[in-house]
Amino acid sequence: MLTKRIIPCLDVRDGRTVKGVNFTNLRDMGCPVELGLMYESQGADELMFLDITASVEGRAAMLEFVERVADTLSIPFTVGGGVSSRENVTDLLNAGADKVSMNTAAVNRPELINEVSTQFGSQCCVVAIDARKKDTGDGWEVLIKGGRETTGLDALAWAEECAKRGAGEILLTSWNRDGMQNGFDLEMVKAFSESLPIPVIASGGAANPESFVEVFQKAGADAALAASIFHDKLYSIADVKEAVKSAGISVRD
Repeated sequence: MLTKRIIPCLDVRDGRTVKGVNFTNLRDMGCPVELGLMYESQGADELMFLDITASVEGRAAMLEFVERVADTLSIPFTVGGGVSSRENVTDLLNAGADKVSMNTAAVNRPELINEVSTQFGSQCCVVAIDARKKDTGDGWEVLIKGGRETTGLDALAWAEECAKRGAGEILLTSWNRDGMQNGFDLEMVKAFSESLPIPVIASGGAANPESFVEVFQKAGADAALAASIFHDKLYSIADVKEAVKSAGISVRD
């Protein structure tokens, strides 16, 4: 069995970690570098830093911040937000990021996925998909610009296209569950995990350590990401890993 990954997510705005519900009503959660160090010490496998206003403001992610993170942390980290060109990816990787996540720009110009995976390798090419249940109840649609705009794109079909274009993994966030702490969207994660040939990172709705057990056992996620339960110190990375290991699921110590 492949080892499952536990990934804290830090949404960053104006150099601070923030967290909300359904991408709104943001609360200040502290310094992202300090939080990153704390999560590393707790045993996080990777970290995800998302500059949540970069796409809306039409700018690239903050390189000085990425350099600070790279100088401080020893575990792999992914940076997303405002990544819209190969030049952006080059800058972020040179600043120390291990992977780069694309969302809005990839939807607007899918060829960007091909370009990044070809030049830098699929291993560092993450496509983030913010998905919301369709009004019809049949499947999910893609949202962009931090959940502010609908696209009409079928999320699963888009994920399949991303994989064909060279994406190394999909960061799948349930808009309906984001910040709600009522569990991952197992139906959605299962549908994506079973359909895609690349790893799926489940995001949105983690409530407790058992949520991680469920998304691994019942939905087949390769990794699971959370923010609120870690930022609010409801549970630690160690709590989650202990529960996952107790369920017979392979995780790193």
